Amino acid sequence: MSNFDEYKVIHVVEGGCGTLLLGSSGLPLKKLEATLNVEAQDGWQLVFQVIENKRFWLFWSREAVIITLGRKRA
Repeated sequence: MSNFDEYKVIHVVEGGCGTLLLGSSGLPLKKLEATLNVEAQDGWQLVFQVIENKRFWLFWSREAVIITLGRKRA
């Protein structure tokens, strides 16, 4: 893995309404893809990602993706 000079962390969360109504709504993949494409245009590269499950209110849980991006300074 190459060394980067700077890092950026992005947190993308599953929608709350779908979680309440459907029990689970899934991660917003189109939003995630669009965000990564915008960041890639600025020179950011995906370094690491984690999917986490968090309790949401009393009975539900929802997923989130934590993405770490890195790039060399110009």
